[in-house]
Amino acid sequence: MSEIFRPPITKIATLAGHRDAVYALAGGAGSTVYSGSADGMVVGWDAAEPARDGELLARVENSVYALRHVAALNMLVLGHNFQGIQAIDLVSRQLVHATALPPVAIFELLFSETRQRLYAALGDGTLAVLAAPGFRLEKLLRLANKSLRCLALHEERGELAVGSSDTMTRILDLDSLETKYTLGESSNSVFSVAYSPNGASLLTAGRDAQIRTWDVAAGYALGGTVPAHMYTINHLAFSPTGRYLASCSLDKSIKLWDAATLTLLRVVDRVRAAGHGTSVNRLVWPGTENRLVSCSDDRSLAVWQLTVSSEQ
Repeated sequence: MSEIFRPPITKIATLAGHRDAVYALAGGAGSTVYSGSADGMVVGWDAAEPARDGELLARVENSVYALRHVAALNMLVLGHNFQGIQAIDLVSRQLVHATALPPVAIFELLFSETRQRLYAALGDGTLAVLAAPGFRLEKLLRLANKSLRCLALHEERGELAVGSSDTMTRILDLDSLETKYTLGESSNSVFSVAYSPNGASLLTAGRDAQIRTWDVAAGYALGGTVPAHMYTINHLAFSPTGRYLASCSLDKSIKLWDAATLTLLRVVDRVRAAGHGTSVNRLVWPGTENRLVSCSDDRSLAVWQLTVSSEQ
């Protein structure tokens, strides 16, 4: 039996400049990463050249929990909490659209290329649907009595996964927005939902610190549960090819998993790898699966390099 390859992970940079906790990360074109913070600043960074200073793209009055790069429109959309969404043209660096939403937190933004729609998960349990390219508000759909915290898209099946603080993950039809499946195994808030790149599995995680795998083709049957962290899991992110899964947590750690088996490969924390000193809030794999970016309550971003064997 061959030994499991566990790629070394090295911290290559700390990206500093935010003045408060960093909650939002979004991958952009190439190696670009965008961050949003409780300080209201939205900043662009280059993960391939982390020595370069970040570029301030927006400064808003309230905190920013959600960002989404819309490649087809070359725009960055930000969720301005208690105000609405704002879209920045990445060529002119100007604000080009602003749409008011109910005065609550905006926890996640997701864009469907096939439907040309932006979906926003709101703090009052409402899903907002906005039509591109002008991001006109099309629909407000109340799904839960507690916050909607996370979204994931399965374009091929025309399905939207919505995780909520009421412990439920709902699978909606992307066109009718009717609920097709309700996944109720979680014992607490669901903070992250992620489809595997091949679309075969949905993974969910949250306050109960478990990662659950759901078999999409089998009607979202529960495939397994892994006790993954000590405390709340804030985010799950598959590498671009789907080979690795990264998770991050309130327990201050990042963990790297074999995505196919959920075998733990590496733990990245303060002691082992000069990791974050407080909650790690979000992850993104910019451009290549060999580089990972994290953000934290400690006001910083970190850039991590995976050393992957050529035989792997």
